[in-house]
Amino acid sequence: MNTDSYRFKDAGGEDLVPLYEAKMIPRWATYTLEADSRDVTDAEKADPAYAVTPRYWVSKAEVEDRLVKRDREDNVIWSWDRQWLMGWRNIARSTDERSFIGAVFPRIGVGHSMPLWFIQNQPPFAAAYLANMSVLVFDYVVRQKLGGTNMTYGYYMQFPVLPPDHYSKSDLAFITPRVLELTYTAHGLKPWAQDLGFEGEPFAFNPTRRAILRAELDAYYAKLYGLTRDELRYVLDPADVMGEDYPSETFRVLKNKEMREYGEYRTQRLVLEAWDQLETGELCR
Repeated sequence: MNTDSYRFKDAGGEDLVPLYEAKMIPRWATYTLEADSRDVTDAEKADPAYAVTPRYWVSKAEVEDRLVKRDREDNVIWSWDRQWLMGWRNIARSTDERSFIGAVFPRIGVGHSMPLWFIQNQPPFAAAYLANMSVLVFDYVVRQKLGGTNMTYGYYMQFPVLPPDHYSKSDLAFITPRVLELTYTAHGLKPWAQDLGFEGEPFAFNPTRRAILRAELDAYYAKLYGLTRDELRYVLDPADVMGEDYPSETFRVLKNKEMREYGEYRTQRLVLEAWDQLETGELCR
């Protein structure tokens, strides 16, 4: 964002694409006409036609050039042929509900504060990878390793991620539609939905429904990682297992926010309910 700043344009135009910063993804923040940023409202997220406004635009050709690798003879040895990208925010603040924040977004320009990953497996595995990056059990491990607020490659390469061969067909059948519904809420991600075999309109951005879907994925991945119910309870809130005087906490910001908004630690309840439903078969795998 500094050495390439001469490439930035202050307004959109022909053959230009938005340049997204990490705080903007996924439809998280937007720029105003005064070049200030603000959070996107739930009402705006509920509009599938809404797209965040960047501060800068860049040449589409520049973006495309960076999605191709060539050898010394200028032969193409790798290219990204999907019309979407995935990556993560490299800033992990203690004031956020999650330390690791990953997202899928349209094929646009992205600043260095949003490193990218490229999944060579079929799209359902990319959906599973994104889910893996987003669940509580993964974030719990991230918080044990992370020092400071910079989510560098050095940290990223240490995190325990489930490999593709860990997933069965039934696993992908459970995970993929939930990730699709959580991510495909705007027209800009239609290519992503199509790659997952879905041709319909974007899903409604319903915070209550989304909380349930995320909880179901949290519980499912806890099982994929081999946790017991008590270990999942500890991840959610150590005091729930060890007693109120236990000097440790995991997701304090999330818990305190939900206690203020709902009068309960809603995520804890929803995740444990999903776990129990998986155990009894009420929640189909």
